[in-house]
Amino acid sequence: MGQMTQLIGRWPQVSVISVIDILLVAVLIYEFLGLIRGTRAAPMLVGVGALALTFYVAHVTDLRTLDWLVSTLLPYGIFALIVVFQAEIRQALARLGRRLAFSRTGQSSSGDSYDDIVLAANLFSQNQTGALVVIEREIGLRTYIESGVPLDAQLSYDLLATLFRPSAPLHDGAVIIQGNRIAAAACFLPLSMNPLLSTQMGTRHRAGIGITEETDAISVIVSEETGSISLAVAGAIERDITVETLRERLSELLRRYVPQSTLPTDMGDHEEDDVRPPKLGDGISPEVER
Repeated sequence: MGQMTQLIGRWPQVSVISVIDILLVAVLIYEFLGLIRGTRAAPMLVGVGALALTFYVAHVTDLRTLDWLVSTLLPYGIFALIVVFQAEIRQALARLGRRLAFSRTGQSSSGDSYDDIVLAANLFSQNQTGALVVIEREIGLRTYIESGVPLDAQLSYDLLATLFRPSAPLHDGAVIIQGNRIAAAACFLPLSMNPLLSTQMGTRHRAGIGITEETDAISVIVSEETGSISLAVAGAIERDITVETLRERLSELLRRYVPQSTLPTDMGDHEEDDVRPPKLGDGISPEVER
């Protein structure tokens, strides 16, 4: 019994603050590792760990020249890390901002007309017309809107169908939607550099995924090769989904229910221009989507 008392006496006193401190650090490490998993930052982090180990060994073993060299370069290395990991840092801060934001006014306004997007996606799928529609949520897309042609027009099925006609001058690019308005068309988007993506994905799909990696936007993508519909959210893509699945996912993501509309029938009887697939991939670059 006396030995047990001595053992307990030697055990360090852990306060509630210490437990909270440890848990917070563990959560930060877990979130950071989850953020860089499967990205180009993962091998870079291994290189940073190797440099840190080199610095520790040089300091412990009294390798003065190596210790001086690493100590001299370390302050500059911190700035280099910020430059190298700028995309991951931006994503982490954006994710933190979304979690701390209690207001969801942007989502409510975006949900007002998402059924028009579903109907348009169904049309594009039937006609095998390539399309990329980006829906803005909490994080603004002003930078990407300015890269295209500003419209600021009321969102509607007819306007989306007109914009993505193969013969339309603005079909070659992404349409960005803010609330219930089309902010711009023919917009340029960042391409995803995720090495885990299928090599079968063309420029359109990589652009649709890339914008969701940088922001909290939602991308609706229709392939011109197969007419399949895809949905990209938070850097992940759901491929070959049905129109009803798209409606349900948008309803869930935008947190607003819109009564189901009757889907239009096959447009095969329309003019040849209406059904001819576009010549270019998605407008992000002249590369044809494969």
